[in-house]
This record gives sequence, structure tokens and C-alpha cells, in this order.
Amino acid sequence: MKNTLPYHFKTISEYHRFRGLPKPEHPLMSVINLDNIRNLPTDGQSSWIFDFYSIALKRNIDATVKYKYGQQTYDFDEGIMFFIAPKQVFSVETQGDYKLSGWMLLIHPDFLWQSPLRKTIKQYDFFSYSANEALHLSDKEETTIISIFQSIKQEYTSNIDKFSQPLIISQIEVLLNYSDRFYHRQFITRKIFNHTVLNRLEEILKEYFNQDSLVESGLPTVQSIAKELNVSPNYLSGLLKTLTGQSTQQHIHEKLIEKAKEKLSNTNLSVSEIAYTLGFEHSQSFSKLFKTKTSFSPLEYRRSFN
Repeated sequence: MKNTLPYHFKTISEYHRFRGLPKPEHPLMSVINLDNIRNLPTDGQSSWIFDFYSIALKRNIDATVKYKYGQQTYDFDEGIMFFIAPKQVFSVETQGDYKLSGWMLLIHPDFLWQSPLRKTIKQYDFFSYSANEALHLSDKEETTIISIFQSIKQEYTSNIDKFSQPLIISQIEVLLNYSDRFYHRQFITRKIFNHTVLNRLEEILKEYFNQDSLVESGLPTVQSIAKELNVSPNYLSGLLKTLTGQSTQQHIHEKLIEKAKEKLSNTNLSVSEIAYTLGFEHSQSFSKLFKTKTSFSPLEYRRSFN
């Protein structure tokens, strides 16, 4: 039967109880070997909310069982990593009884209290990627990640002393940095997907700026572009940064300036009229952006053609 309400876990201990696991060694963090989680029958599609971070490397013992995350189905023949931030809602859809293999690291924000990682962990964009933008690991990468999980597990199960927490936090940072490296590799190696995204981005921007007027629709936003491409805004910007050196916003501005140059050189429209047709409420904002991007004011650029 489909579960209509999300499973909401406020503490790591609650999640352990739900999964039939022993009480966590530490109330604010836990390392779980997914082989120790009992089989659970599916209830179709279910939603989940954690009040803590979750980093999971998941494999499927039975490769015939499929798991649906977001809009994409994975068979877990190779390791896949998911990163969930506190309060995010994510959903899982399965068919039949299932059992996972892999590792899961649960970290309550309070565990990072007074450590630099409490702030810097928010800079890792992959915590806000959609589930269908999971990290696919090669065999070599998977070995590296598993060794870090095991190191954290070893420290986690040792006698706790004043060194335990800083040592675990430092290993979490290593895990995050390797994950960041592997994501950048994925941006480069997923050629077919990336080629499609770049081509579609160009089409969308061309379509936006070929409208007679952007007065009603306004300038395209990073969020609206990402939605049309069916990816999350942060994933799109990360992908574009790696492939082109520019963020999504920079791509939007580049196309905008290209259109502005065309109008300045080929029409008699005033700067205010051009700004208006490009979706700017105030011509000053347009002029400022144009000069920032070209080192010329709109009028200086127009005069260069006379």
C-alpha cells in the first residue's frame, strides 16, 4: 500500500530503530553497513525526511531488482552515491522485497558544531542535487570511497576520547572532497548527456532572446532554465562550470549581451527601448551589465559602428 506521508526521522536513533539496527554508538553520527539492514517489503513509493545529513554508497545484491529515484531507474550494478541534506524530501520507488549492500553515513549538524565543516559542508553543491543526478562510481573510485567509510567506522567503534570527533570530521572532509572530484569526472565523462544538455541550453536561450519582447516574460532565470532541462540548478551550474568555465547565469548574460549588441548595431532603437525589449525594468541596470561585460557603455558600443 502506498505511503502518503513522508517518513520523518528527527534523530539518528529513530532511524536505527526503524531499520532494526542496534542503538548508534554516538547519538549525533552513525556509520551503517547496509548489509546489516533487514529485508523490507516495498510499499510502492515512499518519501523520506531526515533532520541530519545522509551520505550513502549503495549497491544492490540482486541486480534484477530496480530502484527508482526521481525520474531515473538504477540497477546498482556499480556503486552509486547519494547526498541528502537535512530537511530535504526524497522519494524511493521499489518493486518487491529488497536488500541493499553498501554504506551509509549519518551526521547530525550538531556533530559538526564548532568545526569549520559546519559551514563549509553547505558549499558542496551535490547536497542539493536531485536524486537522478547521483554520483556513479567506477570500480577504482568505489574502492577509495569504501576505504574512507571503513576508516570512519573504525574510529566510530573505538573508545571515544578527545581525538575521536576531530578525526572523524577530518575523514568526512576527505570523503566529501573525493566525492567532489568524482562528480567533476562525471561531468566530463557523461558525454552523450552533457552534449544534449549543452545543445538544449543553447536552443532554450536562443528561443528566449528571439522573442519580439521579453517585457512580459522577463529575463530567464537559472531556476527556469534548469527546470526546462530537467536538472537541478546547482547540478546545471556545476556541469557548465566544468565543461565551459561559465555558470548558468554567465551563459544567460552572454546570450543577452550578444542580442544587445545586435540591436545596438542594427537598429535605431534607443538604449532605453533596447533595455525594455530585453526584459529590463530600468535601463540603468542594462547599461551597467553591458559595460561590465564589454567594457563599453551601450552608446560607446553603438558609436564604434559609425
